[in-house]
Amino acid sequence: MLITLSQDIGGYLYEVFVEKFSLWLALGLLGQGLFSARFLVQWIASEKAGRSVVPVAFWFFSIGGGFITLIYGLHQREPIIILGQSLSLFIYARNLALIAKERRNKVRARKDAMVSAADGGA
Repeated sequence: MLITLSQDIGGYLYEVFVEKFSLWLALGLLGQGLFSARFLVQWIASEKAGRSVVPVAFWFFSIGGGFITLIYGLHQREPIIILGQSLSLFIYARNLALIAKERRNKVRARKDAMVSAADGGA
């Protein structure tokens, strides 16, 4: 039974990854690889900080992987991938916009503090 199961699984994997290999499959795998890499980036950043953090690179990997996976889904006509990645890409981009806004506000606050200090705090 285990030998038959092993052969069936091996045959399935061979069919899916070798017999059906194409540039589109390679593109889909690349997108999934980028998408998965974001978790590695997040884990490493959290370990370094000693707390849970989400670095900006996480969102860039999310956009890269999500966009490539969306292209793959469109080509393969996979409605679940298309719907999931379309919404996700909006969320990733929105997070980057919020991060950029926060950084601009911090820079503005620092400049205001420097001007105020130069004016003698008046």
